[in-house]
Amino acid sequence: MDFAALLTTEGLLALLTLTAMETVLGIDNVVFISVLCDRLPEARRAAARRLGLIGAMAMRVILLFTIGWLTGLTAPLFALDLSIVHFEPSVRDLIMLAGGLVLMAKAVMEMHELVEGDHHADQSSQGKTASFGGVLLQVMLMDLVFSLDSVITAVGMADALSVMVVAVLISVGIMLALAEGISTFVSKNPTVKTLALAFLLLIGVMLTAEGVHFHIEKGYIYFAMGFSIFVELINRQVRKRGRRINPWRRPGSPPNSPDV
Repeated sequence: MDFAALLTTEGLLALLTLTAMETVLGIDNVVFISVLCDRLPEARRAAARRLGLIGAMAMRVILLFTIGWLTGLTAPLFALDLSIVHFEPSVRDLIMLAGGLVLMAKAVMEMHELVEGDHHADQSSQGKTASFGGVLLQVMLMDLVFSLDSVITAVGMADALSVMVVAVLISVGIMLALAEGISTFVSKNPTVKTLALAFLLLIGVMLTAEGVHFHIEKGYIYFAMGFSIFVELINRQVRKRGRRINPWRRPGSPPNSPDV
């Protein structure tokens, strides 16, 4: 691995660009880990988050060192001729398809449990105390899907292996620094958790579409996420203002409703 590429202007620009891209691509991984770790006892969440992100980093670096093998993952395995479609899936396509379906199923199940509320509180608490290994396994499996997408992006954006590896290490370091704050914020705000689950559902749809060769520009996905976060921030400010104006009003009633 030639680190001399990092000392050139082109290498530094590639490093900055790729680090930013890897960090953005890693946010959905952080959100997924945060949602899963929220099911664990509070004392074990930080450890699960760290292990999940360190596992993601290790998987990305290993995949980068097997670029030749990784390139072969895009070769078609077989051809499927139907009357309306011709489909030639590769290993990458099948991984993306499976990962997208799992992510959609997980997001829908979490949404269902969130909507059910206290009705299944006892069952949820039992799951939290006994599911550390299960949660970690789910995190590592989804790390594979996110890592594959991330590494393929890295290979397309940079030529030097050293630039790719350093960019991945820096981006995972940034994610480790942000993970606790994101997880705490998502855990303490039910509306934000719902939004995070909607993001995961959207990402699952995107991965599934990629798996069947229907390309969706990631820019559209990130714009939708950013706009949703913007609307949620406005809603939070409106709710805070309503509480300041009338702290005794009933939850869900208009801000100017009479006191009770």
